[in-house]
This record gives sequence, C-alpha cells and structure tokens, in this order.
Amino acid sequence: MIILGIDPGFAIMGYGIIHYEGNRFKPIHYGAIKTPSQMSTDLRLKEIYKDLCDIIDTYKPDVVAIEELFFNNNAKTAIMVGQARGVAIVAAANKGCLIYEYTPLQVKQGVVGYGRADKTQVQQMIKALLNLEKVPKPDDVADALAVAVCHAHSGRFNELFKLK
Repeated sequence: MIILGIDPGFAIMGYGIIHYEGNRFKPIHYGAIKTPSQMSTDLRLKEIYKDLCDIIDTYKPDVVAIEELFFNNNAKTAIMVGQARGVAIVAAANKGCLIYEYTPLQVKQGVVGYGRADKTQVQQMIKALLNLEKVPKPDDVADALAVAVCHAHSGRFNELFKLK
C-alpha cells in the first residue's frame, strides 16, 4: 500500500509517501511545499493545491492520511493552517483518494506507542522505521512521514482491501 502523509501548514506543508507491505516500510518520496509570505493568501492556497495534485498524480497513493488541526494560541495562524488543510483535503478528494484524519495524539501513539511522546522521540522513530540516514528536515516533513506511519499502524488500511 502507498500512503501519502500530510502535515498541514500554510508556509510549510510537509508530505511523505511511504510503501507499506508485510509490516515493512519503504520511503518513496518526501519533502515540503513552501509558500512565500509575500505571496497573497489565495495564490499560496492555489500553489498548495497544485503541488499536492501533482504529487498525487505522480505517486498515486492508495490513501491520504492527514493530521488534524492542533489549535495553538494564535487564532490567525490556526485559521491559515485550517485553510491549507482544507485545500489538501479537497486536492485528495478531487483525485479520488481515500482520506483518513489523525490527531497529534494518535500520530504519536501510532509511531512511538506513547501519545505524549515528544517531537524528538517521534523523529528518531521515523528515522529508524524508515531506515533513513538522518531525520528529515524541516520538522514538518518528519511529521508528515509520522502521519503516514500512523495510518499503516492503525489497521484502518485493511478497510481499503475490503472495498476492492
């Protein structure tokens, strides 16, 4: 199964594509979609949409797993990230992908086995599980790979094969 994990963001949206089969992970591609702050909001969202559509067209994931919004104290930032997250969901839906959503707690639980794990623990586990030489940067990329691994560990992927 090919899983596209997304860590939603407005300035930086992390993505990670993994192949999961027989309890083995293989990283396929990962990176970040970055939008410049001087660009208008509508053009930034359009860029995110276009880039995600291109990624989906290129790698043809079986499912898309996206992290749910974690609300911090800055409402403006949360709204912007929420808009980018919505664009990511629409891009995946328009491409016919099955979409699964996970809270940050579920992602940590699915990767480390402990819902209160810190960022470093999650990153080190991603490095180990995917047999990477170093932790992917920026952090949003490692987070996106963690969302993909969380989906693989969740067991929900079995639903896909029941549909076929």
